[in-house]
Amino acid sequence: MVVALFLTSLLVSNIIAAKLISVGGLVLSSAIVIFPVSYIIGDVLTEVYGYRRARLVIWIGFACNLLVVLIISAAIAMPPASFYEHQQAFETVLGVAPRLMLASLTAYLVGEFANSYVLAKLKIATGGRWLWTRTVSSTMIAQLLDTAIFTGVAFAGVYPTAELVKISLIEWGAKTLYEALATPITYAVVGFLKAREGVDVYDTETKFNPFLVWE
Repeated sequence: MVVALFLTSLLVSNIIAAKLISVGGLVLSSAIVIFPVSYIIGDVLTEVYGYRRARLVIWIGFACNLLVVLIISAAIAMPPASFYEHQQAFETVLGVAPRLMLASLTAYLVGEFANSYVLAKLKIATGGRWLWTRTVSSTMIAQLLDTAIFTGVAFAGVYPTAELVKISLIEWGAKTLYEALATPITYAVVGFLKAREGVDVYDTETKFNPFLVWE
């Protein structure tokens, strides 16, 4: 269930990310509604099952994301029926430029692994205490990396640097606030899973190499 929610939030956020919305005069991607959920679920996975389980799920998410992009690209490339009038709209909404795809996938991997790594290390350092401090701290670091990498790779040279910095800081602040507000839910889910599964992993012997998928 947790893995399914993680993958759903990740894939849906990537599909709806192209829609820009205005919230209180701030321009944000509509993915802000759901993308931070993947970080919250990543926190739950790392906190309960440990870095190794989270690492596997992160790579599964990467593979699923890449597969969706390839399938959508194939659908766009297929010749439309003679009476189909929405090919351009279909491409505009679902098409992904190579640069944007590189930005998205790179930012995802760096952000998710940073989040899981920091949370796992903080859990050891604090002896499992202060969960809210650990989740918010790991999210602040990971979301900063995620947002900076995506914005920089995707839009450097397209928009003024000052504007990109402004957008990145707004997105980072909004995502971090989202995590903080969701802390009670995170506590409830973590407590439920630890009690039901009888699992509470500390990564004291874990190798944190992100590429050791099958360790």
